[in-house]
Formats: sequence, structure tokens, C-alpha cells
Amino acid sequence: MDVTPRITPQEAQARVQSGQALLICAYDDDEKFRALHLDKALSLRQFREVEPTLPKDKELVFYCA
Repeated sequence: MDVTPRITPQEAQARVQSGQALLICAYDDDEKFRALHLDKALSLRQFREVEPTLPKDKELVFYCA
């Protein structure tokens, strides 16, 4: 069974800041996204729009509160 690796908030921030990863809010509700938005994060809707254009090896970091 595959286990999704967990990283610390500091590791996530470093990866996003360096451009190594995309930060995505896992809520499908725009109101929740606005309330829980983190700097440089994409909403789930925005992610779905750009997903087809992303390189297959791009790291994705999903968060929820």
C-alpha cells in the first residue's frame, strides 16, 4: 500500500518558495479557500485548470485546516 508522505509546514514552505512544489488548498469551496488561503496557494478550482499543463514530476502539496 502506498502511503502519502507527510512533511512539516516548514518543509512545505521551503519547497513552494523555491518553486519545487505547488501549494493547493484542498477545499472545493471558494468561500473556504478565501477564508483559509495561504500565501502562494492555488484554489482547487485553479489547480484543476492548470493541471493538464503541469510537468508530471511537479511536486504538489495539498493542505486543509
